[in-house]
Amino acid sequence: MKRSPFQLPSIGSVCLTCRQRIAHGSPPYWISQKRLLTTTSLDRADANPTSTSSPSTASLARLSQSFASPFPSLSNDPIIPAGLARKHSPSLTNTPIVRPHHLHIYATRHNCHITLTAGNRDPIISVSSGNIGFKKAQRGSYDAAYQLGAYVMGLIKNQAMLDEKYQGKGGQIRQLEVVLRDFGPGREAVSKILLGSEGRALRSRIVRVMDGTRLKFGGTRSKKPRRLG
Repeated sequence: MKRSPFQLPSIGSVCLTCRQRIAHGSPPYWISQKRLLTTTSLDRADANPTSTSSPSTASLARLSQSFASPFPSLSNDPIIPAGLARKHSPSLTNTPIVRPHHLHIYATRHNCHITLTAGNRDPIISVSSGNIGFKKAQRGSYDAAYQLGAYVMGLIKNQAMLDEKYQGKGGQIRQLEVVLRDFGPGREAVSKILLGSEGRALRSRIVRVMDGTRLKFGGTRSKKPRRLG
């Protein structure tokens, strides 16, 4: 009778070398994974007294126990050394989110605008060179932008926006992001203010400096450049 490829051979067909390997605890080379699964099912059938199985099949099922699970005490859980184990830390949901304030500096050739916004982008201070007394062409000068930057720093200091007890609009300034736009004289003037003595208290709160100059991509045709001579 032709034997099925998934049926184990009888004990008499096992060679002497394989018997010695089974006796020492090492599985024979001719037993495949499919046959190991078959022996496991046969072992379960052998444990049931009502099941009918031949003596040779039962003996093979008992022999398969020696190599079907060579490490029965090991689990599938990863083993992490104690020195590399991560310490328990508080949940990120319990950590308050700090939204930084923004200091927008819009410096054009004709004027300079400085706007301080809260973390939710609500404006707190919004002034330009014209608000401090400069008129017409003087509003776009370097001196006007410098005095405007000093005026804003004075407002922040006088209103105590850097103190923890400040309860005004936007709350305390804990972190600040500086946004520079365009390349007028006021860009360098306000940068000097932040790097000088007037911006010493605010300089330690700056976490990022960004360039918000708008660039044109496509759109309408640009104005013809002016050519002299």
